[in-house]
Amino acid sequence: MKAIKVERSSPLNGRVSIPGSKNSSLALLAAACLADEPVTLLGIPDIADLRTISDIGRDIGLKAERDAAGAVHVDPRPIHSTALEPVKSSSFRTAYYFIGSLLAKFGKISVGYPGGDDFVHRPMDQHIKALQMMGATFRFFDRHYTVEAAQLQGAAIYFDTITCGATINVMLAAVRAKGTTVLRNAARDPEVTDTANLLNQMGAKIAGAGTDTVRIEGVTALRGCTYTVIPDRLIAGAFLMAAGVAGGSVTVDDVIPEHLSSCLAKLREIGLDIETGDHSITAHATGKLRATRVRTAMYPGFATDLQQPLTALLTQAQGKSIIGERVFPARFNHAYQLMRMGADIKVRSGVACIKGGQPLRGALVHASDIRAGICLILAGLCAEGTTTIAGVQHIERGYEDVIGSFRSLGATLSLHDFDDFGATGANLRQSQ
Repeated sequence: MKAIKVERSSPLNGRVSIPGSKNSSLALLAAACLADEPVTLLGIPDIADLRTISDIGRDIGLKAERDAAGAVHVDPRPIHSTALEPVKSSSFRTAYYFIGSLLAKFGKISVGYPGGDDFVHRPMDQHIKALQMMGATFRFFDRHYTVEAAQLQGAAIYFDTITCGATINVMLAAVRAKGTTVLRNAARDPEVTDTANLLNQMGAKIAGAGTDTVRIEGVTALRGCTYTVIPDRLIAGAFLMAAGVAGGSVTVDDVIPEHLSSCLAKLREIGLDIETGDHSITAHATGKLRATRVRTAMYPGFATDLQQPLTALLTQAQGKSIIGERVFPARFNHAYQLMRMGADIKVRSGVACIKGGQPLRGALVHASDIRAGICLILAGLCAEGTTTIAGVQHIERGYEDVIGSFRSLGATLSLHDFDDFGATGANLRQSQ
């Protein structure tokens, strides 16, 4: 096992090229399975979650290979099974996208229960309800569940709560279903639109993606194509926040600024100077951070995945900040780790109250998920001494080279085996 060491940083300066969206890439790889010909995906990041999908794919016959230039070539034609290995498919949450992509073509699929970042058991009720309305039957077992449908039928579906995962999953299922499916109260996330754009390029008939009503007319066949994934807005937002935490000026390149509108508005409110270009955003520290109130929401509101790095930034803002987590109220494991570093945070009923301006000190902390890991890296940049972060495997699920990216801005980060820490490593193991 490994840990990241972070030293207090001088002001950051430089540019970071933002990779393709992790959340979109997971959906696009599943969507490619709907095609009757090979699909080439550009910009897919080389991260742990995507390698796991490739591994699962090989088990069922799917060919997904990355060439020397980084393009991922997906050939669904050799798929011979739809029984996903339970342990592997439980290692990340969005394995359920294979239901939507394979059910209409094969009539049955078996998959492990959702895993990945578990913020007190993310519900699947909207997936189940919608697919049952389309004619699917679910059977639940100890380690896996199965979904069967002799013929998926189009249906009028209203989501009881806005959910990006269910919107994408049901959209995938509807593409090759018989008839027309209408999704109301659908998620408007860029990742939904990105998935629909790929499917339409493959020959699907989807209208309204990016609005709260999506209409899908089923088709009988889909062709291959070449498609480029959108940039990762969540990674971009975290790097912009780093400029506020450590000072300096950070530019993120290869982004779509409108995907970060709510984040940029909040960063300006906190005190950062934000400049936007056609495909870049620059955050300049102004020397003073202001406390604020934030409520997370589904897109286009402030993203729950940016709440965690924002918490690190707000520990440096004078005054009392309040974060209301409306999407995943239990998503505050990072706050307790920040408290170990000296942060003054109180968490109750999905709300964190942060008394900013308290000095942070380096400590042994543990990343419980991807965004918590980035939060702790940001905190380490402004903490006195050395911050040691365990749970590196979670960070690697979403970041291809987090250490190299921060180093390019002037930060001091390094990756170590636990044995490198001696007694500290032993204490770190015991703390997990």
